[in-house]
Amino acid sequence: MHGALHKYFHWGAIASLATLIVWCVLWETVVAPLQPGGSWVVLKAAPLLIPLYGVIKRDVYTLQWSSMVILLYFTEGVVRGYSDTNRASALMAWGEAAIVCIYFVCAVLYLRPYKKAAKRMAKELLEKVNKVSIKK
Repeated sequence: MHGALHKYFHWGAIASLATLIVWCVLWETVVAPLQPGGSWVVLKAAPLLIPLYGVIKRDVYTLQWSSMVILLYFTEGVVRGYSDTNRASALMAWGEAAIVCIYFVCAVLYLRPYKKAAKRMAKELLEKVNKVSIKK
């Protein structure tokens, strides 16, 4: 379960999440803020800090829920990529969507062995329960 490829998926998830945090902050403060000088939209990066520690610590539960929550950022990236008239902002939006895709793929592929193991354990438990109920 802990091969070299598995380690790369973990590092990919960490790197893409950290990159997304920096990307959002730079987007809304320096590259293409909604208002000159920056705006409160930069706070959209703050919720990404919540799962960062769990992702670093390889917490399976954190990786599971964060892979779903991160899709909100994908949605924002696609919507702003299509709708922003500022070219720099539109490019940043598409970049955000791409980074989210990298995180999602890395998180799902990292979690894959755990999901297989959980299914196997559930199947074994169900078989044991069925054997016990048949004997009675």
